[in-house]
Amino acid sequence: MRKLFLSIITTILFSTLSIAQSRSLPSVEVKTLDGGSINITEIENNGKPIVISFWATWCKPCKKELNTIAEVYEDWQDETGVKLVAISIDNSRSMGKVAPYVNASDWDYEVYIDPNGDLKRAMGISTVPHTFLLNSKKEIIWQHKGYVDGDEDELLEQIKKIAH
Repeated sequence: MRKLFLSIITTILFSTLSIAQSRSLPSVEVKTLDGGSINITEIENNGKPIVISFWATWCKPCKKELNTIAEVYEDWQDETGVKLVAISIDNSRSMGKVAPYVNASDWDYEVYIDPNGDLKRAMGISTVPHTFLLNSKKEIIWQHKGYVDGDEDELLEQIKKIAH
């Protein structure tokens, strides 16, 4: 019984440590729409909140979420200073559709592509859309999977909690 108890405590401690360590962004390169690259840790917003939204051109809920936020994004920025960064997980076969879609959508977001899924794997993403909220220290403080109408309101409430 004692061994079982110690095993459980050890498991809890290690899982807590791994959760604490995964709170920051991993150092991973992503592609820019013009073919360059940037390390995701280089994204800046002068200490204001950052939203990172993982999406794909083939994902209808992803596009609906980002298009819905695009309609109110300017207000969000005025109110909270937030920056939204959209990371496409389109692979090499479909990544050619990303820039035309973004340009047609007239998004005012920074958009990057994760064609090999390196960032997706490093952040433990299994489905899209998957949205992360980062605080002034670029630590992940909230995340949400999926999208239904109204989820953007919950995101805005979370942003307001940390905006200063």
